[in-house]
Amino acid sequence: MVKIKVLMVDDEERFRTTTSKILARKGFETILAASGEEALEKMGQNPDVVILDVKMGGMDGHATLKHIKEKHPETPVIMLTGHGDIPGAQKAYETGAFDYLAKPCDVDLLGAKIQDAHDYATKAVRAEKLAGDIMIPLEEYTQIPIDSTVRDAIRALEKAMREFMATDRLMDTGHRSVLVKDRDGSIAGLLHPFNLINAIRPDYLSAPKPSMADSLQYSAMFWQGLFTSRVTEIMNKPVHLFMSDELPVIDADANLMEVANTMVTLPARRMLVRSGGMDAGVIREQELFYEIARIISSGRDA
Repeated sequence: MVKIKVLMVDDEERFRTTTSKILARKGFETILAASGEEALEKMGQNPDVVILDVKMGGMDGHATLKHIKEKHPETPVIMLTGHGDIPGAQKAYETGAFDYLAKPCDVDLLGAKIQDAHDYATKAVRAEKLAGDIMIPLEEYTQIPIDSTVRDAIRALEKAMREFMATDRLMDTGHRSVLVKDRDGSIAGLLHPFNLINAIRPDYLSAPKPSMADSLQYSAMFWQGLFTSRVTEIMNKPVHLFMSDELPVIDADANLMEVANTMVTLPARRMLVRSGGMDAGVIREQELFYEIARIISSGRDA
């Protein structure tokens, strides 16, 4: 598949660099410009889609958009506007913008908008995606060995979040769960926030009550400080004691209705995706949600 070439125009260096890295992980080729003037020069590299910030020093986004549409009318431009800037968004539409997103924006949604803009410009009609098309590749998911402790899991998550941290103007969809690898390299299970929340509850809350005490209630007034002490108690215990050890599996070639039906009927919010019998990635409810949003936003049935 030919990579979509994206021209990212923003006068904030950290934002440009971070966005470029994230879009590259999602399969896009990026060209960077720090100003409207530089963007007009780099239009000579024939980008497929332009991401253009409205507020920039020198030539602002609206002026830049006007020049782009005069010389490259077929190139779709997605504007990044301040939150709630409806007049600015309306002005961008009138000047010929394909769409706009308010900052901070989610990178999954940004990626979907880029794909929509490219499809619109090329009049491409894509087949409906499969599970493997929207999954998170395994190498992008936080992973720890099965003999790791809860503390190790938290440290791994913190490291991953630092590595993929975006600026406060762009929110990357972080993975708050951790894949646990068995000793043979296969995926043994998943440790997610609810596992830890359940683990810190006192054991007596999960134990069956004696028949004579069906109406017994435990008073929360005596739990002050219990949260911290329970977290301290479990942090050095192995993750396999708390993880969900049966991560549902679906094939990479499964169509999206099969994915949706499996998630609802199991139920499951995350599933392991396998391709050719090998673990390939993870698909979450978020990926289906963004695909729903993409289809609705595109105004097409497929």
